[in-house]
Amino acid sequence: MNLQTKKIGFIGAGNMARAIAGGIIRKGIVAAENVIASDISAEQRAEFERATGAKTVPSNVEVTTASEVIVLAVKPFHVAAVCEEIRSFLQTHQLILSICAGITTGFLQQHLTPQARVIRAMPNTPALISCGATAVSGGLHATRADIQTALELFKAVGVAIELPEDKLDLVTGLSGSGPAYVFYFAEALISAAEKLGLGRAEAELLVKHTLFGAARLALESERSLPELRAAVTTKGGTTEAGLRALDEFGFARAIEECVAAATRRSRELAQQ
Repeated sequence: MNLQTKKIGFIGAGNMARAIAGGIIRKGIVAAENVIASDISAEQRAEFERATGAKTVPSNVEVTTASEVIVLAVKPFHVAAVCEEIRSFLQTHQLILSICAGITTGFLQQHLTPQARVIRAMPNTPALISCGATAVSGGLHATRADIQTALELFKAVGVAIELPEDKLDLVTGLSGSGPAYVFYFAEALISAAEKLGLGRAEAELLVKHTLFGAARLALESERSLPELRAAVTTKGGTTEAGLRALDEFGFARAIEECVAAATRRSRELAQQ
């Protein structure tokens, strides 16, 4: 499926929908006039239009009948009702791509039609600047072409990989929620610098560029992450002292629990 010639519809016009739609439009993968979104909130619709230049409507049915690829981007507890609303308007040629945390392809087929072509995906918000990280899994009736369509869409706004569906809850807890963990870490670094006497503006500038530089170095260097860390860590030096403090306060264990808690919550959403 060539995305440039297809109509892409978003049911839900919130942050992730804006990130994906904005990314594919800015990169020229899909023209703004070929994108449409619906949302119950007039405020969300206005923000989507401002961010993407695409059309919005209040009707989920209008998006369904106008689109060849339909992206479900609503809160997990709204998915069943949305599926019931649009199911009778679906056509066999349409592809349903869900980015709803915790919602399985089986659940979607149950609430749409048993033969629905469904892809489950978990992207993250850096898609807004074409730096997203997404994993996709195909439902029972999704074809290889459907998988390639989903991968093409998300690769337009970052990196995308295919995984078995039983890994998607973990992906949700890892990269789906991951940007928030990084932002929280950045906030903590800035707060620590302020308490130790640095001005907030200076601390924020240094922290943001430290994270950006470290991330870029990790991506572009041929060295492994442990090797890169070791290169900064002189024995008896300042970095070693800082890392020792992180270990003493259980940093690695806290991160493990963080990802595990988010993964569990993704599974709970499907149960609910």
